[in-house]
Amino acid sequence: MEQLKFYVMADPHFFDASLGCSGEEYENFMHYEQKCFAETENINKSVFEFLKNANEADIVLIAGDLTFNGEKKSHDSFIKLLYELKNSGKKIYVVTADHDFKNKREDTFAFGKNGRYSPEHTERRELFDMYKDFGFGDAIAVDKEHLSYVAQLSDNVRLMALNCDLKKDGKHYFFEEQTEWIKEQAKKAKEDNQTIVAMCHYPILPGQPLFSVISKILIRDAHKFATFLADNGIHIVFTGHMHNQSINEFITEKGNKLFDITTGSVIADPAFIRLVSVIDEKTVDIRSIPTPDFEWDTDDCKKYLSDMFDSMIMNLITDMRDDTERAMRKLGIKDKGFTKKGLRFAGKFLCKVKVGTLARLLFIRCDKSIKKMRALDYATELVRGVFEGNQSFVEGTPKGDVWVNLLKRIGFILKKIDIKGWDGKKADLYDLLKNTGGNYDIDDYNATLTLK
Repeated sequence: MEQLKFYVMADPHFFDASLGCSGEEYENFMHYEQKCFAETENINKSVFEFLKNANEADIVLIAGDLTFNGEKKSHDSFIKLLYELKNSGKKIYVVTADHDFKNKREDTFAFGKNGRYSPEHTERRELFDMYKDFGFGDAIAVDKEHLSYVAQLSDNVRLMALNCDLKKDGKHYFFEEQTEWIKEQAKKAKEDNQTIVAMCHYPILPGQPLFSVISKILIRDAHKFATFLADNGIHIVFTGHMHNQSINEFITEKGNKLFDITTGSVIADPAFIRLVSVIDEKTVDIRSIPTPDFEWDTDDCKKYLSDMFDSMIMNLITDMRDDTERAMRKLGIKDKGFTKKGLRFAGKFLCKVKVGTLARLLFIRCDKSIKKMRALDYATELVRGVFEGNQSFVEGTPKGDVWVNLLKRIGFILKKIDIKGWDGKKADLYDLLKNTGGNYDIDDYNATLTLK
């Protein structure tokens, strides 16, 4: 089998800046926003310029949420970038997602001189023709209703681009007729001695251990569908959506593996592109490439985006203290009684207390190197690590020891919380939180994976 290489990017969320992205309402919107808005056009242009000149592979996979919110003009401008990339010699395969269409114009937004308004929207039925030259047109099999397709990437490797932007009971879902189509295509691939790589915007496996108990961020019947893919010979899937960087493994009862490689959005921290090498039918190598610097008032893309992430977390915590109702709206909390007072107290506490003081109050040992660190900064770094991957709060490090010992201190409370994980079994919250704060498993950036 000849080795195949390709690039993977996710969540470009392209927004045509000429639609409008300034003013007071824009600033209010960005107050709690993780991803860029005004900067997305420049970031994407920088990424595409990099890919034009990148010579390690001539195939690019883009895992959904191509536009910010389905604005027609954003699609038009993004498609121009795709054609420029295609004309440079690259083959491009995209999958769309729910940020790429809206049912009505009122669901889109931009910020003009009179504040927020709704530019022309894109309907789902338009996407097939709009992106026909970037996957659908070259496909060897198409499920047009579900905007999914199969494409031949090389003599021995097939791409299965899977879309589940339709919902059932409020959750993204693979419908029965769609799973039958996937099963049929997987069977054909096996008969043709093909290795399958899959791409889907929505993660199939929980991107972090704690995500496994937050049902609203998983597709419906995620555990069942992961089992279905692995047992039908699909052992690797490239995803996006959560804007986190992670590589996760799942093994079915039959002993079949599924790896979910989630790639962070190029317009939000963490911002990376993947270079994937399918070495043989059993081995895939993953390397991560930072999003290049872009034309803006910054000369360090990584710092610009990580500062933006930190600002989102810090704004929320300081608003818990100073503007509690605003923080409650963001968190979806409606109770204005005890909960409001508790949230305000938590905000004041986190903004004021030092890690050393917190450790002393909980009778936890704390290394002197972090005693004077603000709890606010500690919490922000902890949360950011969950999305950046390779989380550093591992046991045996100053920050990790405080985290693990804190969990041990409240372990009796965690044991009493009866919450089910994505597999339907009672979750071990101590274990989930420990492994969410610190990565003890596969490197989330660079890894060589054995598929079977």
